Amino acid sequence: MPNKKKNLLTRFLKWRYKNISNKTFVHIMSVVVGFTAGLAAVSLKNITYFIQALLEGGIVISENQLYFILPVFGLTLVYLYVKFVHKKPIQHAVSSIIFSLSKKGGLLKAKNIYTPLIAAPLTVGFGGSVGLLGPAVKSGAAISSNLSRLFHIDAKTRSLLVACASAGAISSIFQSPIAAIIFAVEVFTLDLTMLSMLPLLLASISGVLTSYFFLGNEVLFSFSLSEGFELKDTFFYILLGVGTAFASIYFTKMYFAILEFFKRFKSPKYKLLVGGLAIGIMLYAIPPLYGEGFGFINNLLDGDHIEALGKTPFDAYTHNIWVVIALLFGITIFKAIAMTTTFAAGGAGGIFIPTMVMGSALGNVVAKVINNLGLGFDVSESNFTLIGMAGLIAGVIHAPLTAIFLIAEITGGYQLFVPLMITASISYLITKNALDYTIYTKELAKIGALLTHNKDQMVLGLMEMDDVIETNFKSVHPEMSLGQMLHESVSKSKRNIFPVLNENQKLMGIIVLDDIREFMFDKKLYDTVYVKNLMHAPPEHIFYNSDNMKQVMRKFQDSGAWNLPVIKDGKYVGFISKSKLLTAYRRKLINYTR
Repeated sequence: MPNKKKNLLTRFLKWRYKNISNKTFVHIMSVVVGFTAGLAAVSLKNITYFIQALLEGGIVISENQLYFILPVFGLTLVYLYVKFVHKKPIQHAVSSIIFSLSKKGGLLKAKNIYTPLIAAPLTVGFGGSVGLLGPAVKSGAAISSNLSRLFHIDAKTRSLLVACASAGAISSIFQSPIAAIIFAVEVFTLDLTMLSMLPLLLASISGVLTSYFFLGNEVLFSFSLSEGFELKDTFFYILLGVGTAFASIYFTKMYFAILEFFKRFKSPKYKLLVGGLAIGIMLYAIPPLYGEGFGFINNLLDGDHIEALGKTPFDAYTHNIWVVIALLFGITIFKAIAMTTTFAAGGAGGIFIPTMVMGSALGNVVAKVINNLGLGFDVSESNFTLIGMAGLIAGVIHAPLTAIFLIAEITGGYQLFVPLMITASISYLITKNALDYTIYTKELAKIGALLTHNKDQMVLGLMEMDDVIETNFKSVHPEMSLGQMLHESVSKSKRNIFPVLNENQKLMGIIVLDDIREFMFDKKLYDTVYVKNLMHAPPEHIFYNSDNMKQVMRKFQDSGAWNLPVIKDGKYVGFISKSKLLTAYRRKLINYTR
């Protein structure tokens, strides 16, 4: 049977090469991956809603005010799945996709198709304070990657189709095809040309049609604008932009601080226990932190802040608007903590939707403060709720255009384009200057796997050090005499540089042919001069485990050297030459831009 399938695939590939051009096949594949990614997103939502309905309707635990213990059960189930089935820690969805595009040619393992569909619903369905967008994107990207590998699609086109799948998943979840395309461009740093634009458009349309087919006209936010932009509110939108910028900086710093704290716990069991208890305490005090939070956003948009807050220990005081403001601000503060704690405890999910929840709370808080200061100002709380979401998205993931178009599309709020642009751009500019990297990109930047719109940096990020390391150098020992060195190494080498290594393959120094050229034929020195007397330190070292290609290029520039030794785990492994590095760079640049 496997041979029969292989033969069918081979026959199909031969037929395809003869009858369908590469461009047409890419367009067909973009529709296919858009549909499959949309299907994955719809499945993810339905599985999660089924779990939530089962818990709320079957167990009726929410009526007994015991819902805050549910995340511990969900995290435990995810822990068991990871330990016995997945067998590797679950990686952050978008970061792992960017790493795949940067270092693996868009290759993702097949288990990334179904793992998000299991782990994320267990996390979110049981109340984990994370979102479903990241897992949906990861599953769709994995489907696209494996289909591309099956049909022998080259690495560059495979990377484009992975971005197409991501656009399809986002379009399906939010029913916002334009924002989905922009997200793929901003986050995955695609060059927006007609070669990439049409596949992204086809995948995005395919994803949103999949959503309509399976979910009908169901929308995330049942809200339509009743108030447009008023010029007198411009200053307040600027103020909101500044506020969302500082909230974005807080969100990002808190994320990494909590993850760093949980690294102290070596065992996943301790992380689960501490994280589960912390989440339970936060949910008891602030119920809207439970799950994704779309119901919370909808209630704020409807102007029902009491329903948005739910039952809290402070219900007796919510008749006071300033208590309501304080509770909403508490959600702004603790959403980032609850989300990151869910991740740190072993949960699976995304950061995009928690960012929207936090932004909606902050926008609503700002509007309520303005309206209740007693200064005669009156602004639309629903509009500020929407624009607060855009400000947080722009600041946290450094994607201002995605933020603007997403909020405009999902609410029909094109009348708010001007305030969306004001708030999102201010939030982005302040956050970008304060933080070089986002939650998605910080760890990738450390290992040189970050994709950027800067072509030079992009190409360097796509290069692999293994491709430029040369090992055909004759090594010498420090105790070798000059005669031994000439006879055993120099006479047998085509290179003019010789690494000096000890018994443990540790680099002691180097000898360049020019160092010995003056006296290499003086036989009187053959037995009296030793390698250790001739060697000298290289102008710089390249460290395999820590240096990325951008740092390697900088070391060549700063040292002026033509060859630099590579050290891996404290041992010499070879040299990188400037000529080979530049040749590899030019080839990669040609392949990337053609």
